[in-house]
Amino acid sequence: MRPPYVTSELLNDFIDRAFQEDLGDGDHSTLASIPADAEKSAYLLMKESGVIAGMDLAPLIFHKLDPNMTIEPLVKDGEEVKKGNIILRLKGKVRAILSGERLLLNCMQRMSGIATKTAYLNTLIKGTSARLLDTRKTTPNMRMLEKWAVIIGGGVNHRYGLYDMVMLKDNHVDFAGGIEKAVHSTQEYLKAKGLKLKIEVETRNLDEVKQALDAGGVDRIMLDNMSNEDMRAAVELIAKRSETEASGGITEKTIRSVAETGVDYISVGALTHSIKSLDISLKAE
Repeated sequence: MRPPYVTSELLNDFIDRAFQEDLGDGDHSTLASIPADAEKSAYLLMKESGVIAGMDLAPLIFHKLDPNMTIEPLVKDGEEVKKGNIILRLKGKVRAILSGERLLLNCMQRMSGIATKTAYLNTLIKGTSARLLDTRKTTPNMRMLEKWAVIIGGGVNHRYGLYDMVMLKDNHVDFAGGIEKAVHSTQEYLKAKGLKLKIEVETRNLDEVKQALDAGGVDRIMLDNMSNEDMRAAVELIAKRSETEASGGITEKTIRSVAETGVDYISVGALTHSIKSLDISLKAE
C-alpha cells in the first residue's frame, strides 16, 4: 500500500534524521540503566479504536538499532482495530526497544489518526461520486507519512508539492491580472519548459468559473467557499469539461451536502493539519 513517493531511500533518510533529533549523542537514560546484552519482548497496544497506519515503519526503525530484532505484525495497514487489541509484537535488545519506542509511536499515532479521520469522512460521502482529497497543509518534513496515511484511510492525494501540478490560486490570479492571463501565461511556461502538468484554477464565484472555462485547457476547477447552490450551478455549467473540486472550510457536518452537489473531489485540509493522533502504547512483556 505504498504510493510511489514513499521510497526506501526517503524512509531511511527520514528515520535517520528523526533519530538524530531524538537520540543525539545517546539515549543516556537507557544506556545508564539497561545492560547492553539484555533482551526482552514487548508489544504495541491499542488504547483507542480506529484505522491503523504505519505498520511498515516498525522493522525500518527497530532494525536500525537491532538488526536481529524479531518483529511480528498482527494487523495490516488500513485495518480497523479496537481498543485493547495487540497489533505488533517484538523481541530483541531492550536498549533498541526503548530507544526506538517514541519514534515509532509518534509516527504511527499520527498516521493512524489521519487514516481514521479519512476513513470516517469517506463513510459520510458514500454513495456519491465525490472523492476525498488531502492538501499541502501538512507538517514540515512529515508530508510523506501524512499523505501516505490518507491513502491508507481510503482518500486521494492532491498534488504532492508545488512541482507536480499547477494550482493557480486566488493570489496567483490577482497578481497575474486575472484568470485568463494566469492560465495563458502558465500554458506558455509549461510549453517552454517541456512540462506536462495538469492545471487547476481556484474560482470564487460563477463568473470566475466561466472565465476558467473560457481560458481553455484547465484540467480542474476549484470551487472555493461557494454555497451549495452555486456549486450545483457550477457543476452544471462546467458539464464535465473540467474536473471539479470543492474546497474551503468543509467539515463532517457539511461534507455530505457538498458531495451531493455533484463535484468530483472534496479537499479537506483538516485531514492533516488538525488531526487527533490515535492513542497507542508500547508495553514490556
